[in-house]
Amino acid sequence: MTPDQVSVGVLVSSIPRDVIDVAVAARGVGAKRSGGKLPAHVVAYLTMGLCLFPDDDYTEVATKVTGSLSRFGCWDASWKVPTSSGISQARQRVGSAVMADVFEGVAQAVATSSTRGAWLRRWRLLAIDGFDADLPDSTENVAEFGYAGSGDNRSAFPKVRVVALAECGTHVFVAAEVDAYWVGEKTLAGRLYPRLRRDELLTADRNFYSFDAWSVAARTGAALLWRAPTQLRLPVVEVLADGTFTSVVINPAIRGARRDRIIEAARAGADLDPDEAHLVRVIEYDVPERAGNGTGELIVLLSTIVDPADARCDELAAAYHDRWEEETANDQLKTHLRGPGRVLRSRLPELVRQEIWAWLSVHYALAVLVARAAEAADLDPDRISFTRTLRLVRRTATGTAAFPP
Repeated sequence: MTPDQVSVGVLVSSIPRDVIDVAVAARGVGAKRSGGKLPAHVVAYLTMGLCLFPDDDYTEVATKVTGSLSRFGCWDASWKVPTSSGISQARQRVGSAVMADVFEGVAQAVATSSTRGAWLRRWRLLAIDGFDADLPDSTENVAEFGYAGSGDNRSAFPKVRVVALAECGTHVFVAAEVDAYWVGEKTLAGRLYPRLRRDELLTADRNFYSFDAWSVAARTGAALLWRAPTQLRLPVVEVLADGTFTSVVINPAIRGARRDRIIEAARAGADLDPDEAHLVRVIEYDVPERAGNGTGELIVLLSTIVDPADARCDELAAAYHDRWEEETANDQLKTHLRGPGRVLRSRLPELVRQEIWAWLSVHYALAVLVARAAEAADLDPDRISFTRTLRLVRRTATGTAAFPP
C-alpha cells in the first residue's frame, strides 16, 4: 500500500456525512451551532478523531479535525477551535445513540466474490467473539459496568464487555452489542443471532453453544459451524461417506424415554420439532500438540450443513479455523488502534458507549480501506499490514484530519 492510497478524507468513503445526519435527525440532537454549541455532526467526527488519535488530548484532536472540516466548508472560520470542556459538554449533549446509529448505518460485510479467505462455497464466513476494555475508575463507570472478579482478584479498572460479529475475510465488524462486564458473552451473542442472513456461515467457539442459542441462530436460515462443548452428548444418527456423522442436539429439558424417541425419529428420517431437537453434522479431527509429544486435542464441530456434497469435512475444518480472524480484528482494535493496556477516555457511562461505537466505526473504516486495497492488488487482506495502514492514515491526517464532511 502506498501513501497516495491513504489520502485526506479516506474515512469519509466509509463514514459519510449523510449517515451521520440521518442519525442526528433520528435522535433529535441536530440543533445548529449557537451560543458556543458544536453541531452534532462535528461532535461525531471529533469523537471518531479521539479514537484515531488516542495519544492526543481533546484540544489537539480538535485542531486536526476542525482543520479538515474548515477545508471542506463545514467549519465556519469565525468559530473557535473547541476547548476540552466544550467538547466534553458537546459529547454529553449528543449522547451515545447517535454513534451507535452511525455504526449501524455503515457496518456491513464488504468482501466481494473475489476476496480471498472470505467464503466457503456460497456462504460468507462470519465469526462471533467478545472482548472487554478498561474504563476510567469513576464512580459512575463502576456502578454501570462493574469490575472483573472480586476481592483480591478484582480487576484494576472497571470493564465494559463487547460481543461482535466479524467478517472473517476482511476483519470488519458488521454488528456488535455493548453492555456491563457482568452481562455474559452468551447473553450479548443472543442479541446478535437474529441478525444473521441465509447467505452467511457463522463460526463460534464452544463457549457460545447452548441449545437455545443454536435454535435462535438456526432459525435465521444461516449456516452454523460451532465447536461442541466437551460435555455434549451426540448420539450417532447416520455415518456419512466422508467419515462424519449426523446427530441430534436435544433440548436439555428433555430426558429419558422422550429423548430416546427423538433419536429414533431422527434415525427414521422424521422431521424434528425445532423446539425439541435439531439434526446436525458432526466433524471430528485431531490437532497435534505443537511440542510433538503426541497428546494433541480433539476438535468436535457441529454444523447445520449436513450434506457432504454441500461442504466437505476438510472445508468445514478449515472454515472453523478461520474463526481466529476475529481474534485478529480484536487485536487490531485493542492493540494497534487503541494501544495495549490503554484505558478508554470516558468517565461517564453514556460517553463510554459513545466512545466504543466511535472506536468500532473507525476500525470499520480502516478495515474497509485494507480490504479494498487488497482486492485492487489481488491479495488476501491478511497480506496488508493494518499497523502500516493505520500509521499512514494518521500521518496523512495530521494537520488536516481524515474526517471531512
